[in-house]
Amino acid sequence: MSATESSAGSPTTRRQLLARSGAVGIGIAFSGALAELFTGTAAAQNLGHSGYGPLVPDPDGLLDLPEGFRYRVLSREGDPLRSGEGPVPSNHDGMAAFAGRAGRVHLVRNHENRANGRVPVPVIDGLTYDPAGKGGCTALTLDSHGRVLSERVAIAGTAVNCAGGPTPWGTWLTCEETEDKAGTSGYTKDHGYIFEVDGADPRRTGAVPLTAMGRFQHEAVAIDPKRGVVYETEDAFERPFGLFYRFLPQKPLGGTGSLRAGGRLQAMRVPGVPDLSSIQETGARFDGIEWVDVPDPQAVETPIRHQDFGPKGITHAQKLEGCYWGGNSVYFVSSYARSTEGSAGDHYGQIWRYDPDRRCLTLVIVFGPDTDVQLPGESPDNICLAPSGGLMVCEDGGGAQHVFGVTRRGEVYAMARNRQNIGSADEPEYGEFAGVTFSPDGRTMYVNCYTPGTTFAVTGPWRREP
Repeated sequence: MSATESSAGSPTTRRQLLARSGAVGIGIAFSGALAELFTGTAAAQNLGHSGYGPLVPDPDGLLDLPEGFRYRVLSREGDPLRSGEGPVPSNHDGMAAFAGRAGRVHLVRNHENRANGRVPVPVIDGLTYDPAGKGGCTALTLDSHGRVLSERVAIAGTAVNCAGGPTPWGTWLTCEETEDKAGTSGYTKDHGYIFEVDGADPRRTGAVPLTAMGRFQHEAVAIDPKRGVVYETEDAFERPFGLFYRFLPQKPLGGTGSLRAGGRLQAMRVPGVPDLSSIQETGARFDGIEWVDVPDPQAVETPIRHQDFGPKGITHAQKLEGCYWGGNSVYFVSSYARSTEGSAGDHYGQIWRYDPDRRCLTLVIVFGPDTDVQLPGESPDNICLAPSGGLMVCEDGGGAQHVFGVTRRGEVYAMARNRQNIGSADEPEYGEFAGVTFSPDGRTMYVNCYTPGTTFAVTGPWRREP
């Protein structure tokens, strides 16, 4: 095998795998109605619950996969961009895949570079918001055989581009996870915005902040394809923690550029629940969810989560991250909560479901610690639906890092393990996964290793029940 392509092939038990990766003792609790998580989605199928088998050590030391799966490295930090615009930027994060002509796939990839980013996104005329910003997006075009045809800058001059989400009209919304203003960290413009990126033709969208969608530490977004409402998560690191937002656009579902027309930004209030981490029972349901107008979406003087939402207050949550639309609901992730850091309760992750038709919020999944199904770390970050059903979850924590699958039955299995930052057995190094997504035909999983920035394409029997 070459250094950029590998396959897997030797047996090990799942219990051994979990023991080696430090998984034993930490887990997930699921409600009996976990199937609701996938009901009505394109991925909803009757699943098994054994995964695809144990992970096989990669002889090239990059990515461990189950037997029958193969990977190809599409792009690595520091290598030349095929456009000749400069090197591939660092800190690969959120990503999405879009169908192109003649079987082509357009990948749009975030680069979460801060002011001290190792390899900045090259400054390109007409695609740069703030020349002092080192973050942004790059776009890869793949042919029908998965080979890279082009790789170029899609937007530059932004900051801390963490996650985002696709639009129904085929563009990517990239999110800045910062609140830095002009004059901070050398920036010449305010940051903390969402930008729209067309991976097939970046100059169609340029570098225009969608200011009406708020200025805060954005993480991810998901769009209701029926109403055009945009849901947004906020990954705030300190108290008061982040909020869950919705944006009501003046021109919903109007295609590329329609979000620039403005709209109303609101934050979610769960009556009687000031902090979502206080809810620990899977299946807990709250009706009559309220949405409150944000007093100052631009956070001119005060960050939004600090603003006055009236005597009833507003509902906060620590580490609000992944967000996606499935069936008739939006799902969002709280990666973890720690009472030592000010949260009302402790958990290793939650997945919440909001049904706008019923104005109902349900806690679908709680991650650890006193549960039966094993998953290491304080995990869930980026998530996506898998072709055979269930979820793919990027782990973001300490030690060895994985992509995990979650079936509708609540079984968790290791799908991939990062070997690039493995370090010693006693002190494994940090190397989170991010940006997991599937090709439009469901035959390829694309995923990023954050550092060293690497984009993988993983093929195999995806439609076989795991």
